[in-house]
Amino acid sequence: MLSGCCTALVTPFKDNSVDYKGLVKLVEFQLKNRISGILAAGTTGESPTLTWDEHNKVIENIAKKTKNKCFCIAGTGSNNTKEALSATDHAASIGVDAVLLVDPYYNGPSSLEIRKEYIEPVATAFPNVQIIPYVIPGRTGTLLLPEDLAMICNRFKNVKAVKEATGDLENMKRIRNFCGPGFSILSGDDAMTYHMMTDPEIKADGVVSVISNIAPDAVAKMVRLLKEGDRTEAKRLAHDLKPLFELVTIKTIEQTPYGKVTCRARNPLSLKVLMSILGMPSGGCRQPLGKITANGLKIIIETVRNVHNNNPEILSPAADFFGVNINERLNNPSYLEGTYYEKY
Repeated sequence: MLSGCCTALVTPFKDNSVDYKGLVKLVEFQLKNRISGILAAGTTGESPTLTWDEHNKVIENIAKKTKNKCFCIAGTGSNNTKEALSATDHAASIGVDAVLLVDPYYNGPSSLEIRKEYIEPVATAFPNVQIIPYVIPGRTGTLLLPEDLAMICNRFKNVKAVKEATGDLENMKRIRNFCGPGFSILSGDDAMTYHMMTDPEIKADGVVSVISNIAPDAVAKMVRLLKEGDRTEAKRLAHDLKPLFELVTIKTIEQTPYGKVTCRARNPLSLKVLMSILGMPSGGCRQPLGKITANGLKIIIETVRNVHNNNPEILSPAADFFGVNINERLNNPSYLEGTYYEKY
C-alpha cells in the first residue's frame, strides 16, 4: 500500500528552461529528510506548461535519483487518453513505482467515461504499474465518483490508491466505505491531512504534500506520528504547520480603477515565490502563472517570519541544506525583487 508523506515536487526553472541541476538538488533535500515518496511532474511541478519532452526528462531525473530510496510517482494524466497512455508507457519503461492520473480536465467527461475511457484503458495496458486516480474537481471541472472508483479497484489489482482533493469529507467516507480497508486514500490537501488520517470513517494513509517542498522533515514526521498513533504530538505539529499550509493558495483583495476584486494566487505560485526567497532552486512560474501581488507577498513574509520565530525547527533543515540564513532572506528586500507585481 502507498502511504506516508509524498512530496509533489516543484519543477525549478532557470531562464525559463528546466533547471535539472536544481531539480536533483531538490530531490536530494527530500531524501535527506526521510520523505516516503516524490511525485514528479504533477500540478505543483507545473505539468500543464512542460513540453512532453521536458515532462519525460523531469520524470527520468527523479526516478533515477529516487531508485531504491523512496517511491517515485509520475504524473502521466491528461485530458487525452492517448497522451496518458503514451506518458504512462514512458514512465513504466524507466521503472517508476506508480503513475498519477488526474481527472481529464476541461472537456469534462462523466464519471462513467472517466472510468471506461480513461482509467481502465491505462490500467489494462499497464497491469504491473500502480495507477493512482487523482480526484480534484476544483482544478478539472469533473469528478470520478466513489462508486466508479470502487468498480475500478475491485476489477484491477493495480488500482489500490487515490489522491483525494475534493475537500468533501462525505466523498472521502464513501470512498473508504466502497473501496474497503485495503485501499489507500492519500490526502491531496495539506491542511486536511490530520483530519483525514484521524477520522475513523476515512482513515487516510498519508498525503501528497505541497508544503513538504520546504518543510519535508516536519510534514513527514506529522504523518509518521499519526500512523504510529501518537495524535498528541502530531496535532501539535499540525498546529505549527497550519500557517504554512494556508499559503498553498493565497487570496487577497485588490483595488482596481473600477473597484475591488479578489485575486487568488494558486499553487505553485506562492510556494515558488517562497522557495526563491529562501534560496532554494525554484525560478519563477511559467506563463500564464506570473507573480504574487504585493499584498500576497506581505502575507507570505509575515507568515514565514512568525513560523520561523515560533518554530525554527520547521525551516532549519532547509536553511542547513541550502546554506542560507532564513532571517536574513526574509528581511532583505533584495531577495524579494522580481517576485511580485508592484501594482495590480
